[in-house]
Amino acid sequence: MSRDPKPARCAWCGAKLPAATLGRPRTYCRQACRQRAYEQRTLADRAGLPADAVVVSRLELDHLQDRLFQIRCALEDAAAALDDNASKAELAAVLRNAVDAGGALDRLWVTPREPSTS
Repeated sequence: MSRDPKPARCAWCGAKLPAATLGRPRTYCRQACRQRAYEQRTLADRAGLPADAVVVSRLELDHLQDRLFQIRCALEDAAAALDDNASKAELAAVLRNAVDAGGALDRLWVTPREPSTS
């Protein structure tokens, strides 16, 4: 019987957990993560939300949708470049744009923009 080769991850922040020794396996990497998870569960319960609900602001959702649109456009550009038999350099540039557009998706939090006064 072999153990799962993937390292265990913190249920809150996703950091690698130290190798298990004796006792129950760890769920969180540190007390702060355990506390944040407790606070999230408590707030979700008080609001009547399911435990796995994700709440984001309208600004964060709009920003996420903008980034997804950028990725879609970059991939459409890559498909068009392939259809047009683009050179290796042109295709590399188009794919770099797609990778750059996708790079921002690893984090959800955005810096709030100033509200417009128009």
